[in-house]
Amino acid sequence: MTELLWGPHQPPSRGPKPAMTLDGIARAAIKIADAEGLDAVSMQRVAGELSFTKMSLYRYVPGKAELVAVMTDLAIGTPADYPLAEWREALTVWAMDLYATFGKHPWLLQSTVGRRVLGPNELSWMDRGVQAVQNTGLTGGEQLDSVLVVTGHIRTIAQQSLTVPGGTTGVTEDHITAALTEILSTQADRFPGLAAAMTTLEGGQNQGLSFGLDRILDGLEALIQTRVKRAR
Repeated sequence: MTELLWGPHQPPSRGPKPAMTLDGIARAAIKIADAEGLDAVSMQRVAGELSFTKMSLYRYVPGKAELVAVMTDLAIGTPADYPLAEWREALTVWAMDLYATFGKHPWLLQSTVGRRVLGPNELSWMDRGVQAVQNTGLTGGEQLDSVLVVTGHIRTIAQQSLTVPGGTTGVTEDHITAALTEILSTQADRFPGLAAAMTTLEGGQNQGLSFGLDRILDGLEALIQTRVKRAR
């Protein structure tokens, strides 16, 4: 697994000239996952997409687990660089880019959990997030935890709002608001807190992503300011 992700990738040394590449195999698998979900990906299905036999794929990748690891790192890609941005701006853009990546490939929400070998692209995302808060006075552990907390928020909103092919259907805050409004129209007395809150809602909210991110960054900013004052 580690060798497949970190290379270098060498073509098979025996037999005829390779007609496939690991990159090509992974891209075929990504196409399937984007359209039908991760569960639709199989060695047989990918081989069919490439018009080769299932056994021929095993010359490049040992099995589905390894294929998922490779296609995950390829789909994640590399993050943009914001070298001149202030830490809060850099981390905000980083987080929104991560959300957009999940939106492009929702199956990544499934493939990027659990114990596994991290690939170079995924590690690049982590590195870029840490770089955003590096010269802020936070310790190394706090920098890593900051990225972890932001990532957790992005994942939570993505899991709720994105439609995953072959899996869950996304639910926006507008959907939730509509459902609550219908119920509270006849049940307001049972849920007075919700009923009162709903009276002050503004139309077209869908602010969970930005609201939560801003509150996380507010907390980090307060901590950073504390560290700055101590350093004076």
